[in-house]
Amino acid sequence: MSSRWIKRLAVRSRQFEEFAVDVVYDRRKQGAKVFVFGGAMLALSWVFDALVRARCWLYQQRIFRNQPLGVPVLVVGNLTVGGTGKTPIVEKFARTLARRGRHVAILSRGYKSRAEPMHRRLWRWISHGEDPPPKVVSDGESVLLDSAEAGDEPYMLARNLPGVVVLVGKNRVKAGQYAIKKFGADILLLDDGYQYLSLRGQLNLLLVDKTNPFGNHRLLPRGILREPVTHLRRASFVFITKSDGQANDELRQLINRHHPEVEIVECAHRPTHLQSVNGDGRRPLADLRGRRVAAFCGIAMPESFENLLRELGAQICHNKRFLDHHRFTNEEMERFLTRAGDAQAEFIVTTEKDAVRLPPELPAHLPIYFLRLEIEILSGDHDFDSAVSRICFPRDTFRSSRPPFSGEGDEYAEE
Repeated sequence: MSSRWIKRLAVRSRQFEEFAVDVVYDRRKQGAKVFVFGGAMLALSWVFDALVRARCWLYQQRIFRNQPLGVPVLVVGNLTVGGTGKTPIVEKFARTLARRGRHVAILSRGYKSRAEPMHRRLWRWISHGEDPPPKVVSDGESVLLDSAEAGDEPYMLARNLPGVVVLVGKNRVKAGQYAIKKFGADILLLDDGYQYLSLRGQLNLLLVDKTNPFGNHRLLPRGILREPVTHLRRASFVFITKSDGQANDELRQLINRHHPEVEIVECAHRPTHLQSVNGDGRRPLADLRGRRVAAFCGIAMPESFENLLRELGAQICHNKRFLDHHRFTNEEMERFLTRAGDAQAEFIVTTEKDAVRLPPELPAHLPIYFLRLEIEILSGDHDFDSAVSRICFPRDTFRSSRPPFSGEGDEYAEE
């Protein structure tokens, strides 16, 4: 097959993927293609819904067992795919716990990380060999893997959290055992672990994006839900993220209808500064006001990033959206930088997650910055430290082997 056909196939594949994502997020609602494709995905979502409910029922009935590890496990996750601002929450919890003397290890599945070669997996299956140990992204002292090997979020967490161990592995029970034995971890943070029922968590922190809480309320692949909304009853706390501080009684009522006892904490992802991608240089947010900037991102909810730039006063003269977790090439960045220059952009802004996926040697036509975000508690506590104290250490919660669930929520407690 010629290189021209390969490129054409790659373009068609990317266009189809973009179309599918737009249908899932209801960005495209009209047309025959949307109707046919959406109908097919809806049928698949009914099948997925049944499988998810069956799996949770098997854990509820103790037919499938979840495993305790002898140390506190704090689960941070969501009901939807992408876009809830989970990584800054995990980072904030890990930093606060480490500052209080806990030996923290973060366990991640490493979404979009480089997989083990097929021939090695096949040989291990044939030879009945043991699974490899989890990837050590950070041993608490040094960052040992790049974003391609580790995945975007684990690499970003490792880079921002000196003193915290970050491990990647699909089997997070084994990863947790490894963290305890190898690094002496005394508390585990299960990143994106709400659906990982094999490992028993003492506290489930469920994140809900205020700007798009549950999409169209349909499960994958027709919607963005991984589980039915009713399954938020497993949550110990619900964090409403990306809040603007304005009352949203409808969302709170929906959450309380399915889980009347759960406490809701509202928080915002506040931008703090612009950080240079290629160095330690910083610029204040005020530098965005009235400036012509070019923006690009490859995240699940690009609208939130673009709207934030506009709220900060930026004039977006050129904009490019990529698929979530897209790994940028030199050719793509060269093309983007050229068009940004043609649009008379003064500099370029992206997200922190996208910054870790940029090629190591970028053309220096225009300076590139990422927007650094921090978590701010808006309700329930004075600040994040007080929230961590109240959530993680109320009456020695972690000394009990039973998670703080009640009623229907006590589905996975030990008998």
